[in-house]
Amino acid sequence: MHVVVCGSGGMLATDVSMIFNQRGHQVSDLSIKDLDITKLEEVRFRLKALQPDLVFNASGFTNVDQCESEPDLAYQVNCLGTRNLAVVSDELGAAMVHMSTDYVFEGKSNKPYREYDSVNPLNIYGKSKYDGELMVRQHCRHHYIVRTSWLFGNRSNNFVLTMLRLAKERKLLSVVNDQMGSPTYTKDLADAIAELVEKPAFGTYHLTNSDCCTWFRFTQEILELAEIGNVSVEPITTEQLKCPAKRPKYSVLDNYVWRLDGHKVLRSYREALIAYLVEEGLRRGG
Repeated sequence: MHVVVCGSGGMLATDVSMIFNQRGHQVSDLSIKDLDITKLEEVRFRLKALQPDLVFNASGFTNVDQCESEPDLAYQVNCLGTRNLAVVSDELGAAMVHMSTDYVFEGKSNKPYREYDSVNPLNIYGKSKYDGELMVRQHCRHHYIVRTSWLFGNRSNNFVLTMLRLAKERKLLSVVNDQMGSPTYTKDLADAIAELVEKPAFGTYHLTNSDCCTWFRFTQEILELAEIGNVSVEPITTEQLKCPAKRPKYSVLDNYVWRLDGHKVLRSYREALIAYLVEEGLRRGG
């Protein structure tokens, strides 16, 4: 299978390219510099030349707060750019994987969200990503929409590395304790995506590591597992941060369709965090 990864070079896209290569597939990487997904004719020209069997869309405007001040750019990339990839993928008879987000939900649930639950995004980022989902469903017959959350992984700055860096600079970290989600290791996610598309069974999927926590609890675990004991962590509320964009208070995703299709449940985020820290040389093995 020939896989074209759009938005290559990012945290998830890098692992997706690696995993598909390891599984014996041909992979072509297109970075933002290689392909402007907001230009339909450019997308058509580049993908037609490559003739992919699968288009993986990791492109996106993901700065949640910046989306509030630049809504046109958010929709141009997350919605119309996604539409362009969906249209051309369908023209070429290729399947498409589109990455979406837990932020399509408003966060008022008391149990994990399933794929068929009603969406109600609170911010421009979530709205533009959900509208991108609609574009994929409308324009590409053979598609996978994968919602995930709270990514951490290699080759990119992420929450784990940020907390470890701040722990070197400060003796006290103030971290939000009223948002609940599932931290997800990009290598585990990339593996699951490869397994998903090799089946194949098209549709919408939630894919995250198992179990959930708040950002505050996640920070405590990061420092504990990295054996950093001279830093205190205090819980704060979302309101205290005064961020431009609203966040869902509870955005845990139930990997419901994944389980129903007979796939193995992804390991806990804590197990994945240990593996990541060991790989990064931030914790001794075991």
